Amino acid sequence: MINRKISHSLILILTLLGQAVAVRAQESPGKEFDDYVNKALKDWEVPGLSISVVKNDKVVFAKGYGVRKLGDPTPVDENTIFAIGSSSKAFTAAAVAMLVDEGKLKWDDQATKYLPGFQLYDPYATRELTVRDLLCHRSGLERGDFLWYASSYNRDEVLRRVRYLKPTWSFRSMFGYQNIMFLAAGQVVAGITGQSWDDAIHQRIFKPLGMKASSTTIRDLSQSNNVATPHDKIDDKVVTIPWRNIDNIAPAGSINSNAIDMAQWVRLQLNGGKFGDAQLISSGAMKEMHQGQTIIRNEPPWSLLYPQAHFLEYGFGWFLHDHNGRKVVQHGGNIDGMSALVAMMPEEKVGVVILTNMNGTLLPEALAYKIFDWYSKAPDRDWSADLRKTFKEFEGQAKTAQKKTEDSRVKGTQPSLPLEKYAGLYKDDMYGDARITQQNGKLSIQTAATFAGDLEHWNYDTFRITWRDKNLGKTLVNFTLDSQGQVETARLPELQMTFKRSVEAAPAAAAAAVSESDLKRLVGRYAMEGAPIEVSIEIVGGKLKAVVPGQPVYTLVPLSATRFQIEGAPAGFFVNFEISDGKVKLVNLEQGERPTLKLLPKQ
Repeated sequence: MINRKISHSLILILTLLGQAVAVRAQESPGKEFDDYVNKALKDWEVPGLSISVVKNDKVVFAKGYGVRKLGDPTPVDENTIFAIGSSSKAFTAAAVAMLVDEGKLKWDDQATKYLPGFQLYDPYATRELTVRDLLCHRSGLERGDFLWYASSYNRDEVLRRVRYLKPTWSFRSMFGYQNIMFLAAGQVVAGITGQSWDDAIHQRIFKPLGMKASSTTIRDLSQSNNVATPHDKIDDKVVTIPWRNIDNIAPAGSINSNAIDMAQWVRLQLNGGKFGDAQLISSGAMKEMHQGQTIIRNEPPWSLLYPQAHFLEYGFGWFLHDHNGRKVVQHGGNIDGMSALVAMMPEEKVGVVILTNMNGTLLPEALAYKIFDWYSKAPDRDWSADLRKTFKEFEGQAKTAQKKTEDSRVKGTQPSLPLEKYAGLYKDDMYGDARITQQNGKLSIQTAATFAGDLEHWNYDTFRITWRDKNLGKTLVNFTLDSQGQVETARLPELQMTFKRSVEAAPAAAAAAVSESDLKRLVGRYAMEGAPIEVSIEIVGGKLKAVVPGQPVYTLVPLSATRFQIEGAPAGFFVNFEISDGKVKLVNLEQGERPTLKLLPKQ
């Protein structure tokens, strides 16, 4: 707890700030604040952070604390680059607002007007979804983040596949955080401007604000020698982790910046869309972005994060709530190894930017509340300690849930099938393929999202995946069997993913040379005795074809004069002709592990 008897220098500086007297950008608010931040860094196990404060349209404070990378003494300063994560969403909303100001779109235009072919699972939502809906988390969809996270799908493909994401709530019925809708908004910007979202952000926002160090992709980080390293806590130890490329969801969270650049962004927000002498965004559009669009129920977990809030809403790329009787406009950001916060108290003309190189920490919120309390003359409160307690409660709940899972494990069970029977190709319309392989008596998994993991038996037909990317942790996968005892699905309940077992097409076989006369003797109609199954074998275009009513025409690739592989069919599917006295006596349709169908010549 900071002593109420604050040093004379800190009182002087806060007084000057309250009187809107210009203060040098690097002037420190006092040793007490430095001590508070440094202690908080240790308490939260955060390697480093950078802070900037804007008051009355001036950057009155900017400073770095801690180190860019654990084990390296190089300090963080106000120019150190961090990922801002979902704080990027407000930039996308601002780019849309500029187009509204230009008369190129309207907030309530249908999204499909600018996104040809865009489709949601619900046809009604597809038709009614507006640009406004894209920006305020009320689409009715669950997150579906593994569609883009670490996947090879580009922006267009992510948007195409979202049609398979089933709604969790009714359209516009409640708040549901949704990154992919912000990607859609970014693609609206790209479609109207004729340039990529990245170029639009650079030219329309970064350039006029003088944000020269900011970028929209980690590919640009090589141009700077002052970049923070991401960190995460794995197995109770803080370690470095790699930067992750999230270009395919960029409009929702890919911006990288520093405290000085972000302070210019805050100045624009606090000054009603005006920066210097230029009105970049109309005051009306700014008001719309800072106005509640979707109500968020003030209950856990939100009420724990905003303990003083009487209202909680979402605008366009901004969370809105009250603190000490004043409105706060803010948005955090969390992406692999980085946590950020941009927060403003417009009535006090004050805003803060806090950037850290630690995954999932609430330290930015604690420091922002501390600064807001100073400016609103609220009673002193140790927000770091209070939110740390809340965070520990979250951690405790997670550990309790994990222990409950461990305790519910039924020991002494065996899988229903040999391990090799679980191996194979699994598919999901939205997430793509997942391949499970068996080698040296162990199973492993590789998903389309480039996630690889190793499976160990848990109980019955449930296995636990240990992901090789350690910050992903561990996940259970439940296999379900069909009525014939074959694996039907692989479900990852914690990730809300279900993959259906798929048969793989056999590799194309080299066709054997079979004479036309040998092929002709196979032509005819064949039927299964006692069942309405009939197959017509014909020669079309010089190739042997199998025609089954109601199914595609199959091409038969000769492996010999009497044995054929079905082109494009799963491995193990063959047609074998039994010949006697130069005529077909029996046709065997081999179906892999399933029973062979026997067909007789039809008279």
